[in-house]
Amino acid sequence: MSYLQPGDPAKRLRLFILAIVVIALLFIGRLVQVQIIQADSINKQSLSSRSVTHTIPAIRGQILDATGRVLARTVLKYDVNVAPINVKPQTKKVNGVLVEVPVEQLVAQMAGILGLTPQEVSAKIAGTGQYANVAKGVDANVYDQLKKLEIDWVYFDAHPSRTYPSGALAGSLLGFLSDGKPMGGIESLYNSCLAGVDGKETYEKGEDGIKIPDSVVTTTKAVNGRDVHLTINADLQYFAQQVLTQKWASLKADWATAVVIEVKTGRILVAAEAPTMDPNDPAASSEASRHARVFESSFEPGSVIKTITAATLVETGKATPATQVIAPYAWTVPGSNGYRVTDSHVHGNDKLTLTGVLRDSSNTGIMKLGSAVDAKTRFSYLTKFGMGKKTSIKFPGEASGFVLPFDQWDGVKKYVSMFGQGFSVTPLQSAMMYQAIGNKGVLLQPRLVEGCDDRSGNIQTLPMQPGKRAVSESTARTTIDMLEKVVEQGGIGRHAAVAGYRVGGKTGTAQITDPNTGQYGRLHAISFIGMAPAENPEYVVAVTAYKSRTVTNSIGATPIFKAIMQQVLRTYRVAPSTTKSATIPTVWK
Repeated sequence: MSYLQPGDPAKRLRLFILAIVVIALLFIGRLVQVQIIQADSINKQSLSSRSVTHTIPAIRGQILDATGRVLARTVLKYDVNVAPINVKPQTKKVNGVLVEVPVEQLVAQMAGILGLTPQEVSAKIAGTGQYANVAKGVDANVYDQLKKLEIDWVYFDAHPSRTYPSGALAGSLLGFLSDGKPMGGIESLYNSCLAGVDGKETYEKGEDGIKIPDSVVTTTKAVNGRDVHLTINADLQYFAQQVLTQKWASLKADWATAVVIEVKTGRILVAAEAPTMDPNDPAASSEASRHARVFESSFEPGSVIKTITAATLVETGKATPATQVIAPYAWTVPGSNGYRVTDSHVHGNDKLTLTGVLRDSSNTGIMKLGSAVDAKTRFSYLTKFGMGKKTSIKFPGEASGFVLPFDQWDGVKKYVSMFGQGFSVTPLQSAMMYQAIGNKGVLLQPRLVEGCDDRSGNIQTLPMQPGKRAVSESTARTTIDMLEKVVEQGGIGRHAAVAGYRVGGKTGTAQITDPNTGQYGRLHAISFIGMAPAENPEYVVAVTAYKSRTVTNSIGATPIFKAIMQQVLRTYRVAPSTTKSATIPTVWK
């Protein structure tokens, strides 16, 4: 049998110490590597794992009416969140004494503010997760109340929300936002002014996922958007929409519009339509109602164009208000292969003046008189009055209307164009034709926006664009004199009269082409466009109802015109007329 010899204790101690030293050196080396050599990269990795970059939303600018009333604004809404794993009683100081508030009491307080039951809140925050949403999109008032509870495990995510305080007021004109992106209207047209620039902030979170106090660093400040100021008068817009909506429903029309223009500036005071949309809930309206028909829809204008034909006759010296014509009920267009045009009602051979032709809205009379002016000249005056061209507003989706070049007018179009067939206009264009007549013959560019604020909050007013003369001042005055007889004596026009004021205007009843047959059908676009006070026009009101089904002539439009014009004159405190209209014969013997 052999036995192990006892080793040298000193030697074993040395080996043990050596092993400890080697291990220690390895640890020290690792520490040096981690804390000195790799410190920066490790710190960066650590920071990236616990840091969060958060967007600071910019606040979109407001859209204001001419009086400063807010039509669109952006407010912050808040999502109320909880980290369930951290839910615990809250220690608070009450009257200088620290007390522990149980979870049940905190939940009850939250529920009362949020309009939920304690059971609903408890169910939402149950569990051991890092995130649970309790409520979405609460307003600032609710947010402030919850913040005052000072509950450590409740936190908030803020996000901007676009709101339209007046609902459907000028809804299609304003446009709306979808997922933060502008969809039509002023929201799109002036997005570069309204939109801000989001900022960024970074903060660190702990193991529990909660933001570490005092760790927030703002890397980029948010730059808020700027306000846009419209020419629209919200009170007038509201009134016009109410009147228009009621009458549109009774007419059973596809749509109806009303435009109010300030004659001497071109400012659009009202751009109303029915039906329209509430931009707070655009999905509740049809696709068509999300578009501003005042700018985007076009139609054959019908007899409101007789005013332009008459002005052209006067301007070219081919007729005066007293020029005589025999206007039959029906007339075969010369060289048309038998194309027959009739007036709206059966009558004999009426002996009318040019003024009488406008008063009675005679198709045959205006064609016989208007043929004294060649097609090229008449085309040039149509374009001088703004037809066939988009306005300088450049509204999203704006239509240009359509006027066929005069050298493409056939034998029929040369005649029917005199009473508004064969080309198309928008409701705004039709209103601006009469603005030019009321403005001593000068056509202005319509004005929808006064300007956009600068970074200091001062409005940068858009420059007024110079007008273009359509007809002479004397021709414009003469045309207004003739239009007054439409309202004073016309069978339908007299329904547009406003007590105490001289009013000039014109009816319009345009047949609408049936898309299936290409022929004029039984439905009409009915209109009335007028100005007041006629001795010195200040405002134009243009009303159109498209595809009116219960009324097929302008008597369906004149009550709308009258109600709106009365309100406009009242709003701007326009003094009643003190003079009488010119004496002009409408018939002859």
